[in-house]
Amino acid sequence: MKIICIGRNYADHAKEMNSPVPKEPIFFMKPDTALLRESEFYLPDFTKDLQHEIELVIKISKVGKNIAPEFASGYYNEIGLGIDFTARDIQKHCKENGLPWEKAKAFDNSAIISASFLQKADLNLSNIEFSLTNNNTEVQKGNSKDMLFNFDQLISHISRYITLKVGDLIYTGTPEGVASVKIGDKLQGYIGNQSMFEVKIL
Repeated sequence: MKIICIGRNYADHAKEMNSPVPKEPIFFMKPDTALLRESEFYLPDFTKDLQHEIELVIKISKVGKNIAPEFASGYYNEIGLGIDFTARDIQKHCKENGLPWEKAKAFDNSAIISASFLQKADLNLSNIEFSLTNNNTEVQKGNSKDMLFNFDQLISHISRYITLKVGDLIYTGTPEGVASVKIGDKLQGYIGNQSMFEVKIL
């Protein structure tokens, strides 16, 4: 199982990161040890600035390679919700020194995933509202209509380079509003009004 994450897929998030809006999907990967399905997350001691990034997540349902955009919808049936945790201070240092930044993104438990997924047949894929609250205050809100590259375009692009397999997860990018978390915070993720996960920061 692979975890494939999309960077800068919302223009407002690219702007808040002072980064250019990409002309094609940007992706990176996390190992399976990054996945956290539990309700508790222990703040790692190697970062002073751990930030949340709420994201819609596609679960791949069929093996595919070089998938044309018009056929990509046949390769997933479910949409979930997750957090791509980022050690922003480490990422900044790596970027400034021209280094890879896996250690800022791919560390253990850095990919929160909802326990359940929603059937795509029950959703309007071009208009999925999702949000994140921290201690019951909304901190991020997004809609799939604002994605620079939609689900099918992402699947097609990634599959040019990497064979997609059943169970692979694609984190599709975060909207604006990323911010730091601290011990004691309670993060809750929603698709529409439906609660998808709750995570306590310890």
